[in-house]
Amino acid sequence: MTEPEEVTPGRVLLVEYEQLKAEQKSRITLRDNLIYAMLAATAAVIAATIPSTSRTALLLLLPPLSVLLGWTYLVNDEKISAIGQYIRTELTPALSAVVGDGVFGWEAAHRGDRRRGSRKRLQLAVDLLAFCVNPAAALTVFWIHGHLTWPLVTVSLAESAAVVGLGIQIALYADMGRS
Repeated sequence: MTEPEEVTPGRVLLVEYEQLKAEQKSRITLRDNLIYAMLAATAAVIAATIPSTSRTALLLLLPPLSVLLGWTYLVNDEKISAIGQYIRTELTPALSAVVGDGVFGWEAAHRGDRRRGSRKRLQLAVDLLAFCVNPAAALTVFWIHGHLTWPLVTVSLAESAAVVGLGIQIALYADMGRS
């Protein structure tokens, strides 16, 4: 029988780091797959709408799908950033106090890249395109070509407000900082 590993403060901090990185990795996978899900939802709604101009009301399916997927994307993206922030501000100093400086250098180093700002702006544009511009375009096509009854117009206006709200949240949560 093997002896149990000695529990030290450094070991506890490393285990916490490993668990946080595993959670971060799974959230990154989910977040990235949500972009593909949004593309698939967009393609499905457009494919269902194209055969007949009498189906433009189907375009009203895209905004709620977008808000649902976009909000899930945003929440996961925020948690990914929060994990990184916790590692940089709490875990790294705690482990450095135990084992010395120079731990988890990558956690801070990759944020200092001189092209990070342009990448983050481009990512913000992609996020807004995927989760806000697509449903806004669907709503616009519905308003121009759809059968405008008061219930559908009311739904479309509520959806429009939800998409704008999501866009604002995506912009507010964009992690544009370098440090």
